[in-house]
Amino acid sequence: MFESVEEVQQRFRDARYIATRRISTVMFLAARMGRPVLIEGPAGVGKTELAKTLSDVTGRALIRLQCYEGLDEGKALYEWKYAKQLLYTQLLRERIGELIADAPSLPEAVSRIAGQDDAFFSYRFLSPRPLLQAIRADEPVVLLVDEIDKAEPEFEAFLLEVLSDFQVSIPELGTVKARHIPLVVLTSNNARELSDGLKRRCLHLFIDFPAPADELEIIRLKVPEAPERLARAVVAAVQKIRALELRKPPSVSESIDWARSLVILNAKELDPALVESTLTMLVKYEKDIERVKGALDKVLADTPA
Repeated sequence: MFESVEEVQQRFRDARYIATRRISTVMFLAARMGRPVLIEGPAGVGKTELAKTLSDVTGRALIRLQCYEGLDEGKALYEWKYAKQLLYTQLLRERIGELIADAPSLPEAVSRIAGQDDAFFSYRFLSPRPLLQAIRADEPVVLLVDEIDKAEPEFEAFLLEVLSDFQVSIPELGTVKARHIPLVVLTSNNARELSDGLKRRCLHLFIDFPAPADELEIIRLKVPEAPERLARAVVAAVQKIRALELRKPPSVSESIDWARSLVILNAKELDPALVESTLTMLVKYEKDIERVKGALDKVLADTPA
């Protein structure tokens, strides 16, 4: 899959993702060791995008499990198509009557029907959810468990078992083992502390907001039409805005959107009026916007023009 850390870094760059040496090393080791990767960090720094890019560069399909409060194993694994089972039962009512017509007793009739369980509890009536899809996939896949910190600790414990053995038990069908061990990426925005057990079973990677040089490289790669001076000004301003005490600092994806919007407006440099009119591309809460407006002189000081 990957022959070296340098190959990982280059293939990710070719896919328009700037992977640092640390990120590339962790992804290389995860692929070689067959271990899940737990990626933590602020929202919008590229954690989910990393999993998508891994899917692209390896040629593996991406299966995504979006976590949320109330998610349980049934919603993550599988559900039975009860309506379809009921329809089949109605269609086969006459055949069932024929099956038990000459049964000498009620227990015998029940026994004959019970012997037909597989007709109604089979993969034909099973609706696989992301975890089962990844386990039953005919080809190796990338499994993204996104925002695991939003799920309850009980689901995390269940997931731990699945990731340990890569198999699940379906009472009506038995144990289903993975045909291919998927590459697993879990992301967390640190909404809650994850268990030591989960962290112990995963390779850990923390992605923070990028350094100015790295963010400039990202802007150049994602918004190549942006003039160099404008790209530098955007990065300098965003870095200063993140240093303010905001409810939600601008993410990398938002700085990309801001740069792209400035290009659409034919901007060549930053000035207070332009920044103020486009600030909602970068900052999402009204109080944060007012705080940035109050610090515009500081934000734009020494900004490349």
